[in-house]
Amino acid sequence: MNTSQIVVMLCFIVGVAQTALAIKEDDCEVCVKTVKRFADTLDDTTKKDYKLIETAFKKFCKTQKNKEHRFCYYLGGLEESATGILNEMSKPLSWSMPAEKVCEKLKKKDAQICDLRYEKQIDLNNVDLKKLKVRDLKKILNDWDESCDGCLEKTDFIKRIEELKPKYSRNEL
Repeated sequence: MNTSQIVVMLCFIVGVAQTALAIKEDDCEVCVKTVKRFADTLDDTTKKDYKLIETAFKKFCKTQKNKEHRFCYYLGGLEESATGILNEMSKPLSWSMPAEKVCEKLKKKDAQICDLRYEKQIDLNNVDLKKLKVRDLKKILNDWDESCDGCLEKTDFIKRIEELKPKYSRNEL
């Protein structure tokens, strides 16, 4: 092999390695989905100015719950955030960088951003509620923004979920 062939081969290997190392949505699911959802709320004027993006993100974060709320905390989008790397998200978004690439940059600054994962959803139509832990039963009610006043026993939580199930379960045909 001559020198030019070796250079071409090395360039090819580097290109393949970078593609393999690129973040995919499943690798950093909360970040990618939250950044995409946030970016979709921005108007054309806001999208071009990273300061306006930061202001909009802080407003967006006030309504977030669970994993998205934690993501906002890590970035500095909440008043109680200890640190802030908000410009690591806002500047790339102002350049129209895709969410996967934005999250890749954020991961380099704070690896725990990509450690956020969504819990697997419980299929209420096929699960035996009696086999779930009380913590999981409470989570179902919390996801529905419902409470179980006076619930002390596991059976109380199951009864409350069974009462609310018709309101929240979707039967697909």
